[in-house]
Amino acid sequence: MAGHLLECTILSIRLRWSHLLILLLPLAVAIALWRWWQGPLLPGYQVVQRPLVQRVVASGEVGSQSLAKIGSEITGVVRSRLVREGDRVSAGQLLIELKDDEQQARLREAEAALRQLESASRPQAEAALREAQSNLQQARRERERRETLFSRHLLASEALEQARRAETSAAAAAERAQLALNDLQSGGNQAQVLRQRLEQARASLAKTRILAPCAGVVQSRAVEPGDQVQSGRTLLEIARDGSREIVLPLDEKNIAPLAVGQSAQVVADAFPDRPLQARVSWLAPAVDSSQGTLDVHLELLEPSDFLLQGMTVSVGILTGRRDSALVISNDVLRAQDGPRASVLRLRDGVVEAVGVRLGLRATGFSEVVDGLAAGDVLLSGKASAGQRVRVQLQPLAEGAQ
Repeated sequence: MAGHLLECTILSIRLRWSHLLILLLPLAVAIALWRWWQGPLLPGYQVVQRPLVQRVVASGEVGSQSLAKIGSEITGVVRSRLVREGDRVSAGQLLIELKDDEQQARLREAEAALRQLESASRPQAEAALREAQSNLQQARRERERRETLFSRHLLASEALEQARRAETSAAAAAERAQLALNDLQSGGNQAQVLRQRLEQARASLAKTRILAPCAGVVQSRAVEPGDQVQSGRTLLEIARDGSREIVLPLDEKNIAPLAVGQSAQVVADAFPDRPLQARVSWLAPAVDSSQGTLDVHLELLEPSDFLLQGMTVSVGILTGRRDSALVISNDVLRAQDGPRASVLRLRDGVVEAVGVRLGLRATGFSEVVDGLAAGDVLLSGKASAGQRVRVQLQPLAEGAQ
C-alpha cells in the first residue's frame, strides 16, 4: 500500500514538471526571439556635458640650458684636480691646477728686470743726465767767454767756432741723456715694456689655475693628475645654477597645439610623488627628420635640486581647456580625418552613422563641436548602420582627461 502511494506521488510530480516545461518552453522561445530581434549586446558611451582639458603627454629628460665647458688656455701638465662629477662649485672656485715651474721662472725674470730698471738703470740715467747738463753749462760759459774775447779782437774766429761746436755737442748729449731717462721713467717705453712683460708673466701663471666661471654642478670630467692638456680641450662640464630644463623629443604628429608659454607638469620617474610645475620656453625650429621628432624645451618654475642631468621624466603640457564641453570617449570615433570623424549612434534601438566635427582632443576623450547632443548614446563595438543592437553603457571616468 505504501509503495503504491509512493509511486503515485512520483508520478504526480513528474506530471507537474512536464506541465511546467510545456508552459515555460514558449516563454523561453519568445524571450530568445525578442533578444534576437533586439540585436547583440554592445558596449557604448553616453555624450555628456563636462569640463575638458587637452594635454600633450610624452617622456623627456633633464637637461641644462647652459652647460659651461671648462678647458685650459695653455698647454701643460695637470698637477691636481680638485672636483669631480656631482660636486657643487661656486664662481671663482679653483678646479684644476697645472704645473707652473716655467711660468714662475718667467715671472721672477720679469720682476727682476723691472727691479733692475728701478734700482740701477734709472738712477744711472739720472746721473748721466746731471753730468750732461753740467757739461752743457760749462760749454755754454766757455762759448760766452770766447764770444766776449772775439768781440774785443782778442781771439781768433776759429777758437770761437770750436766753442760753439762744443756747446752744440754738449746740448745734444744732454738731450740724449734726457730721452734715455724719460724712457726709463714710469711712463716711458722701456718701463712700459717691462711692466707689460710682468703682466704677461702673471697672466700666464694665472692660467695654470683653472677656475669655475660660474656657480653650478660638475656634470662630467675628462682629466686626471699627470695628464697633458692642450688648449681647447674640454676638461670639465658645469651645469650653471638656474639653467636646468626639460628637453622633450615630441612626435611631430603632436606639435600642432603647442605654443611657447603653455604650462606643464613634470614628474621624474625616480620621484613620482614630487611633481614640478613648468612652462614651454622654446620650440626647436626644425624637426629631426631621422626620428620624426621636435625638441620642446621646458623651463622649471620650482626648485628642482633633486633632479639629475639625464634623468627621465614624464611631462603633460596643457594645450587647451574647456569649462563646459560635449565630451565623448575616443573609443567611439571612426574614420577620423583631421577634425572630422564619424560615430555610430543608437536611436530607438537602431544604429545610425553620424558625422561629427571635433574640437579639443585629450588622451581618452574628445570635444564634439557639431553633430551630437548631450545624452546621445554611441557604440564602441562592431556594428553597422541600420542594425538593431542593445547597449551596455560604460562609465566615463571622471578623472580622465
